[in-house]
Amino acid sequence: MAEANEKLDIGIKAKDHQTVLELKDVDFGYDESHIVLHDINLRIDEPGLYCIIGPNGVGKSTMAKCVSKIVNPLKGEVLINGKNISSMSHKEVAKVVGYVPAFSQDVFSMSVVDTIMIGRHNHRRWGSLSKDLEMVYKAMRILRITDLADKQFNSLSSGQHQKVSIARGLVQETDVLILDEPTANLDVKFQVYVMELLRGIAEKLGIIILTICHDLNVTAKYSHKVIMLERPGRIYAYGTPEEVLTEENIERVYGIRCRVVDEGEFGVPLVILGAPIMSDEIDGT
Repeated sequence: MAEANEKLDIGIKAKDHQTVLELKDVDFGYDESHIVLHDINLRIDEPGLYCIIGPNGVGKSTMAKCVSKIVNPLKGEVLINGKNISSMSHKEVAKVVGYVPAFSQDVFSMSVVDTIMIGRHNHRRWGSLSKDLEMVYKAMRILRITDLADKQFNSLSSGQHQKVSIARGLVQETDVLILDEPTANLDVKFQVYVMELLRGIAEKLGIIILTICHDLNVTAKYSHKVIMLERPGRIYAYGTPEEVLTEENIERVYGIRCRVVDEGEFGVPLVILGAPIMSDEIDGT
């Protein structure tokens, strides 16, 4: 992690206050007959990298969207520092919660610099352009995309889109940063680099970073805490990687046999996947 930590300076000061994120009795559904999240109760009161995991369809992205007020719960509350985000405008929420989607839907013709600069919108003040540009270029250096500065965003590859979107999220300078599958479309080397970077940023700046991750071993190595969701959209386990990534939990939630061993060199659980447990093995049909 040393290389990533050496390059964390993007001109953002560490938070001088504790951020508390709470979800209380949250239900979400697109209608009463299709509830995606059920009775979500979660309190995060320490900075760090938090990975949300679980099989497809359990509401990982929906949970992230509830926290960022992209969608509103049918029931319950989402509170940031004690304030219910339902009482906040979208502009107010954007000052404390940054959101980077899994796949950018942006198709506009705009340079990479200008695209990342959008993340500074809520911080723009008269005479702040020089500082904002400095922060944008530092973020590009961290993500190794300075060579893309003048390229049009809609001409980039999927992996380049992802790096630009992460940079835009970083310069937003929020208490909570949410990234939906931040390593999607990235090669293995850059997946590792990005996860090291996010963990280091959370530690250095004292912020909460929530990521959605499908790789259990990446989660084990880089997350401070893990939020495991199960069907039909409930929190099954929450804790450290060692507490959550057990053979019993993975078999129950994912329906797959596995072995979890203590990886001595890195000191984290190593998940070795086995055979899937098919429905006829469970119900005897």
